[in-house]
Amino acid sequence: ICCVWEVSTANFVFFCCVLVVLSDMSMALCCRLARSSERLKLVLRHVAMASTSAESIPQQKAEVNGVNINYVKVGTGDHPLVLMPGALGSFVTDFGPQVEKLNREKFTVVGWDPRGYGRSRPPDRQFGLDFFHQDAADAAALMQKLGFAKFSLAGWSDGAITSIILAGTYPQLVRKMVVWGGNAYVTEKDTQMYEATRNIDNWSERMRAPMVQMYGEEYFRKTWASWIEGISQFLHQRNGDICKKEASQVNCPTLLLHGAKDPMVPGFHPDYLQKHLKGARRLDFPEGKHNIHLRYADRFNTLMENFLME
Repeated sequence: ICCVWEVSTANFVFFCCVLVVLSDMSMALCCRLARSSERLKLVLRHVAMASTSAESIPQQKAEVNGVNINYVKVGTGDHPLVLMPGALGSFVTDFGPQVEKLNREKFTVVGWDPRGYGRSRPPDRQFGLDFFHQDAADAAALMQKLGFAKFSLAGWSDGAITSIILAGTYPQLVRKMVVWGGNAYVTEKDTQMYEATRNIDNWSERMRAPMVQMYGEEYFRKTWASWIEGISQFLHQRNGDICKKEASQVNCPTLLLHGAKDPMVPGFHPDYLQKHLKGARRLDFPEGKHNIHLRYADRFNTLMENFLME
């Protein structure tokens, strides 16, 4: 009996030690899961802030140049403003804080999804050499169809390129322009950087989640790869030129904004635009990256409103 008790006691002590170890491991695992959960909550909160409010606003369709374009219109102000999304972007994924928070008494804000993006599908997105010009023509036609003879532009990333093309091609339609995160040309370094983003599995959850939510993973993966090939063709077929000519033709007042730490758009691109967009006023966000209008939404909106209302 004593032997059994000794063995049982040893086993009991061992069992208790195991429980302590497992408890510590479980606690550590729970802490990690909690931290991961908090990070996920922050990601989802960021996505929600940028899109939930915009999604809740009634959306409409308008036939523009043979395609049903999805759009939203908010506000009753006498200054029309159209928001120009970035690559694969829509007004939901790209402009939540602007659709929700811009002054609706001063502005009538139009958000839209370019053809092949967001809910302006079908058709699937195509990336010929004219895809930026097609978006510019579609945006101009949409605003005219909505009854706006003249309007201002707010363009981010690819939307900045489209805005420059629109303002340079249809100067009679544009009152003012605000652009950020865009470029008039591409370099070999740019295309290498784009190529490094081809595998969407390597994207941060914050950047990937809203796109997967909008498109589903298959369409997102395919279309992003097509965008990389589409933007790279300017380097190979036009010596990098995307909209240099149109930039030189812009004559509307322009506010050029730039995130000084933008990993997608090095500083030489806004330098070029500042030089070639006549009279452009420039303001940098020293700690800003590519999405300054989301990261610093309130300050950004105030700067844009003040400029447009001058």
